[in-house]
Amino acid sequence: MFQDLDPEETREWLEAFAAVIKNEGEEKAEFLIDILQRHLGGTSHQLSTPYINTIPAERGAKMPENSAIARNVAAYVRWNAMAMVAKANKKIDGIGGHIASFSSSGTIYGVGFDYFFRGPNAENGADLIFYQGHISPGIYARAYVEGRLSDKQLENFRQETGGEGLSSYPHPRLMPNFWQFPTVSMGLGPIMAIYQARFMKYMENRGFLKIGERKVWAFLGDGETDEPETLGAIGIAARENLDNLIFVLNCNLQRLDGPVRSAGKIVQEMEGHFRGAGWNVIKVLWSTEWDELFAKDGGPDLMKHLEAIVDGDFQRINANYKDGLYIREHLFNTPELRKLIEGWSDEKLSKLSRGGHDPRKVYAAMHEAVNHKNRPTIILVQTVKGHGMGEAGEAANDTHSQKKMNKESLLAFRNRFNVPLKDEELEALPFIKPEPDSPEARFIEETRSALGGSIPVRQFRQNPLEVPELSDFQAVLDGSGDREISTTMGFVRILNILLSKKTIADRIVPIVPDEARTFGMEGLFKKLGIYNPKGQVYTPVDKGSLMWYREDTKGQLLQEGINEAGGFSSWLAAGTSYANHDIPMIPFFAYYSMFGFQRIGDLAWAAGDLLAKGFLIGATAGRTTLNGEGLQHQDGHHLLTAATLPSCLAYDPSFVYEMAVVIQDGLKRMYKDGEAVFYYITAMNENFVQPAMPEGVEEGIRRGIYRFRASDVKKPKAKVHLLGSGSIFIEVREAARILEEDYGVAADIWSVPGIVQLYRDGMDCTREDTLGSPGKRVPYVQQVMAEVDAGNEEPAIISTDYVKAYGNLLAPYLKRPLFTLGTDGYGRSDSRDALREHFEVNRKYIVISALRALVEQERLDATVLRDARKKLGINKAKKNPRLA
Repeated sequence: MFQDLDPEETREWLEAFAAVIKNEGEEKAEFLIDILQRHLGGTSHQLSTPYINTIPAERGAKMPENSAIARNVAAYVRWNAMAMVAKANKKIDGIGGHIASFSSSGTIYGVGFDYFFRGPNAENGADLIFYQGHISPGIYARAYVEGRLSDKQLENFRQETGGEGLSSYPHPRLMPNFWQFPTVSMGLGPIMAIYQARFMKYMENRGFLKIGERKVWAFLGDGETDEPETLGAIGIAARENLDNLIFVLNCNLQRLDGPVRSAGKIVQEMEGHFRGAGWNVIKVLWSTEWDELFAKDGGPDLMKHLEAIVDGDFQRINANYKDGLYIREHLFNTPELRKLIEGWSDEKLSKLSRGGHDPRKVYAAMHEAVNHKNRPTIILVQTVKGHGMGEAGEAANDTHSQKKMNKESLLAFRNRFNVPLKDEELEALPFIKPEPDSPEARFIEETRSALGGSIPVRQFRQNPLEVPELSDFQAVLDGSGDREISTTMGFVRILNILLSKKTIADRIVPIVPDEARTFGMEGLFKKLGIYNPKGQVYTPVDKGSLMWYREDTKGQLLQEGINEAGGFSSWLAAGTSYANHDIPMIPFFAYYSMFGFQRIGDLAWAAGDLLAKGFLIGATAGRTTLNGEGLQHQDGHHLLTAATLPSCLAYDPSFVYEMAVVIQDGLKRMYKDGEAVFYYITAMNENFVQPAMPEGVEEGIRRGIYRFRASDVKKPKAKVHLLGSGSIFIEVREAARILEEDYGVAADIWSVPGIVQLYRDGMDCTREDTLGSPGKRVPYVQQVMAEVDAGNEEPAIISTDYVKAYGNLLAPYLKRPLFTLGTDGYGRSDSRDALREHFEVNRKYIVISALRALVEQERLDATVLRDARKKLGINKAKKNPRLA
């Protein structure tokens, strides 16, 4: 280490630097550091700072005088959180729950609840808080102490089916008036928080709300940073100056099974990531008791020593924290370090805790974070997993899984946190709260009232919007005349109709990744402007064109770059605005369908948990409709995936009028009637003449099936029903023509845009019949087809551009012979005609399947099928496309 021969000069430099920070701010100070570093020949200052607290002891904000009462409140909360899990596992062995995670972070949350987290009655509304999923018992415990939850509810933790329990983790769908966000699918909380903070800025810039002091808090664990989503979007937070965003990273150095970075230092690694991305980083590593040591002459030696210890060793040392002799021998293990603790007792050494367990240090960090401007902040808080659990698992590798506490551990826990219980009361694990007139009860009431009320809370009113009537879409219901257009272009026309309606135009939030031109949506660039908080700070190369790339602070279009997860997170933020901001917004996220559910399926599942509303447009959908692309671009399965999302209504429209009916119905159900559902609608880029909507088909479109055309063949040899959707419907129509003209077979044509809805309707009918509900309800698909074939004898051929399993969803409910064509197998590059031949979904395979069905029923002679195979050029040696 450099020997400072002129301490007085150093002091003057430090005083001058402190004056810069005080008078001109931290950004100017960092600028000066950068300049000095470059002057020395480097490119920038180091991304990692010394392994000590960022905020010096003398500079940190001081806790209010009532902090002693706050610690008493924390004791109640800590005990109840532990007791809830242990009691549940006594009742039902192995039902689960986590003690160690909240034990690790209890001080952090306690300081937040007492002094920083704003409630719903705050001036600009409640903070948006992404609690770490595994600490849910601590949040329930706090709510219980505040009188918001009952003993019975705590006793039924993780026992929900009876209606009086508490969900395992934060789940808004299961507790819609309590939790704001689902977070236990690790990695999703951080990325959702970033885009929620960004959406708040978007809403403020567009004049919908005022952020004020309102914050988005995201609490996460250091093990969670291995998830790509955790760090994947931190750049946008700094780039867009999201100073309304605060990450709190609990660095207890442990994953679920062991150390996060056994041979490294996760705190320093994360500091480098976030400082490099432009965040304000605050480290809270050591408790106040360490300040005395760092202030001594040997403090730099201690700093250097602590930085050299890898996290795996830190865990071993902390597991023996009660043994002062062990700490003396294994932490202060050099002559220089032993000199630092001369005169220290073993008891005093055992009080050297990590910063996350010191409310004074946590308070100072949070105070600085909420007051920091122009950049997002991350607080790196060092803690111990299982803090206070003693022999039950403090800092042990298996502590994450601990769900029970023995008597010795309960005694240690009680003593560690001064829990007001007697020895003989401990094993009963009673839930406790302060008396109503106690200082603790008054403290809770006064502090939460000052901050705007209790949290977590999810408050929302039904604010119905005036949505367009179906007649408002007449321009697309009438078809395209002689012009050939795609359903994607039709979607753009529908969007423009919505943007012309004053009642909802400003509520529309169009979202695209980096494919607006691919989808024909570039006209929105000039019309709406692309949202950029900095505005148009350059002259775009296409400024003179009709559809130039116009960016605007008040821009309405969210253009997310090549970033489906970010686009979907923006969609989630907009789709939950009705709850988070009491302002319903209508998001339309258009993206390559193949890069949808399989890429961001976890976020899509979270959308259901979040009760999100809005429209997902799976553009360029289908395995054969996308000319010239290939295996990783051609989607043949996401409609089937959509069927697994209970609150997702999925449609594969063949025509623009079908899309218009579905979108208008969705607007009504979500934004007028208040249903918490969302829509997945496919759109293709294949151009063809769009017909006008036939009369009386609206209900059929909404429910999933209608007869597009009845056969007019007189005295047919036999009859079939051809069902189809999306772009393959072209082939279905041509197949019907061939069957009728060449083979004398009548073919009714049915459009089935909503197979998923028909499938669910069928399941519901079966369930009701199984339970013995009065009156047998017939599945809708069976009902409408029976109207033209009462005996259900005529075979049905269903053809889609998706895997056969999608069409086969209807098999149990048709009650007639069903033959399914689909696109099982991997995609490949070629023309549409070649691909449909390859996957055996073109008109000739539909014809052959229909003839085969009739031959099997002995309605046609086998020679008809044999001759047709030859005439249509069916190659019996053709390789199976599923295996190709």
